[in-house]
Amino acid sequence: MSELSANVRDWIGREQIRDDQITAAPLAAMSATLDRDDAEPRDGDALPPLWHWLFFVPRPLARDIGPDGHPTLGGFLPPVGLPRRMWAGSRITFEHVPRVGELVQRVSRIVDITEKTGAAGRLVFVTVQHEIRTPRGVAIHETHDIVYRDAPTTGQAPQAASALPPTDVGVAEFSRVITPDPVLLFRYSALTFNGHRIHYDQPYATGVEGYPGLVVHGPLVATLLIDLLRRERPDAVVRTFRFKAQRPLFDTAPFTVNGRADSATQFSLWAAGPNGQIVVQATATIA
Repeated sequence: MSELSANVRDWIGREQIRDDQITAAPLAAMSATLDRDDAEPRDGDALPPLWHWLFFVPRPLARDIGPDGHPTLGGFLPPVGLPRRMWAGSRITFEHVPRVGELVQRVSRIVDITEKTGAAGRLVFVTVQHEIRTPRGVAIHETHDIVYRDAPTTGQAPQAASALPPTDVGVAEFSRVITPDPVLLFRYSALTFNGHRIHYDQPYATGVEGYPGLVVHGPLVATLLIDLLRRERPDAVVRTFRFKAQRPLFDTAPFTVNGRADSATQFSLWAAGPNGQIVVQATATIA
């Protein structure tokens, strides 16, 4: 293990506590962003699953923003020395549903940092556990995986997604076409106060980071998968959700979100790119 890696591993065990309140305005804005005809949220209404990502957002000062639009590292998250950051996946359990008007608290803890070297170069994986608490106790447990990697070399194109065998996902029973235009990406960035320039600054995304277009947020794709399930089972209560991002999506072409019931309470969900390649896989259980 390198000296840098040893120093970075000192971040394991660090905690951060944030307080917030579930308010109506971000929920109404998210409904509009997802093109939903929801009623205006009122005090006591249930927080839709994954919409907790609208809260507890970091608010760094302008002077603490890095050239990529993200907060500089070395505070809560470790200074891994790699410029590219990706939300690789999450594993979430919903104990009870937070409600509009409630005061909430998130306790975050870094539980692991690992380093690997492969075909994509040096990679650092950071695992963060979150507990979101309401006055009624712990409402949400989440394990969040973040991956960091090197910037591309000059002229290097991003790795394309490869199709998985059909047996890996089966046949979709319900699906929806998503057109990831810059307005959708900008609105989601604004709602989550996410300054990462790959999502809204096309010259930066293509000219500096080497992507073919704007990058669709990983948590936005996850939210669209759960939204698909909610449209199919509007009265269901989501109990667990797991997703893993395998490849990025871009604003250069539509993609699909897809689902299938594996049982009365278990669902497979996935996002497929413009050529049918599987880019995000997820599972959900409902009650």
